[in-house]
Amino acid sequence: MAFDVIVVGARVAGAATALLLARQGLRVLVVDRAAFPSDTLSSHQIQPPGVERLARWGLLGALGGAPPTHRVRFESPGAVLDGAFPAGGAIHSPRRTVLDHALVEAARAAGAEVRERWRVADLVWESGRVVGLRGGPTGGHDTLERARLVVGADGKRSFVAQAVGARSYRRRPSRSFASYTYWSGVPMTTGELHQREGLAAAAFPTNDGLTMVYVSAPLAGFDAFRADPEGGYLAALDRCGDLGARVRAGRRSERLRTTPDLPNHFRAAHGPGWCLVGDAGVTMDPVTAQGIANALRDAEGLAGAIVAGLGGTRPLAAALAAHQRDRDRALGPMYDFTLRLATYHSGPAERLFLRALAERREPAEVERLFGAFAGMTPVDGFFNARTALRLTGPRGLMRLATARLAGGVATRFHGRPA
Repeated sequence: MAFDVIVVGARVAGAATALLLARQGLRVLVVDRAAFPSDTLSSHQIQPPGVERLARWGLLGALGGAPPTHRVRFESPGAVLDGAFPAGGAIHSPRRTVLDHALVEAARAAGAEVRERWRVADLVWESGRVVGLRGGPTGGHDTLERARLVVGADGKRSFVAQAVGARSYRRRPSRSFASYTYWSGVPMTTGELHQREGLAAAAFPTNDGLTMVYVSAPLAGFDAFRADPEGGYLAALDRCGDLGARVRAGRRSERLRTTPDLPNHFRAAHGPGWCLVGDAGVTMDPVTAQGIANALRDAEGLAGAIVAGLGGTRPLAAALAAHQRDRDRALGPMYDFTLRLATYHSGPAERLFLRALAERREPAEVERLFGAFAGMTPVDGFFNARTALRLTGPRGLMRLATARLAGGVATRFHGRPA
């Protein structure tokens, strides 16, 4: 049997793409080396735009009771901010054992054929075009599976991207390492974000009454951290208000997960017979926790392009090229913002900006800030000269300009309307 689309990788981006294509009546095969449910390294957070997509697809109830977080407390050296997201938005922070399995089962229910514990040996080419792949069950014999299109949804170290030689651009070296685990007995009334010099930390409720507590720091400190991971992790939390004390009063439920493998790059998203989705196409440091929401957004955009291209509404290459342009335009500002945050340096301009925001005590302004952090609005729609003028007045704006925003939250004010 030939398929319309074969998706390599069945986690968030791949399962969501398969689900949406199958719902449009395409013949879809999705394969993965893992068996679900299974865990994977993750920032956990589904930002409000991703939550809205899951709700629209009828999957929000499949998150296994991971509670919504409607409010966030943000602590930095310059200010403490407490507020909600615009339009009643919320973050969900489900375990990947729950989220990935829910998406896989939804794809299967929509009609996609899902093969777990299935490895890909190679792509198959004819006349310079990918026409399928060879692979098979773990420990079994390889078979040939043909398709009109092969989608690489196999993560930041994508086999498909390497096999097709997908061009990489906007590449930046890894800047961080990250470490997290789960705690019981650490109740949360809001989500928490902590920013310190050389450190970021987050704490959000997840499934089974647990709290996911995450820290990240510059990569230069990784060797010292891994010499005593648990000690380094707790010492980092002790720098974040009373978070360290609250965590120590609870009980660690699982092992500490730590990784320095946090690359930053865009890849060309399509070519003859192939395309990429999710982290296979764009990977950014998890300090802004955009990965899951980006994967869901990318899956929806790519699925629309594939349906249009294979259905004859427009040429497939043109549809995929338009999708890549849309992807890069949408993710570019957050990518730059994320790289800036991943320096873990709080400059004078950032402190002035956040202090002014805290002193205004205007919930709507805090909502707009959290909306920018969450990817609900472009970050350069908030961090710009007009917002600074509104918050600080002409004199404050001059002080910010003097401080040179290269040391602040954003690399510059864009002078665009807020």
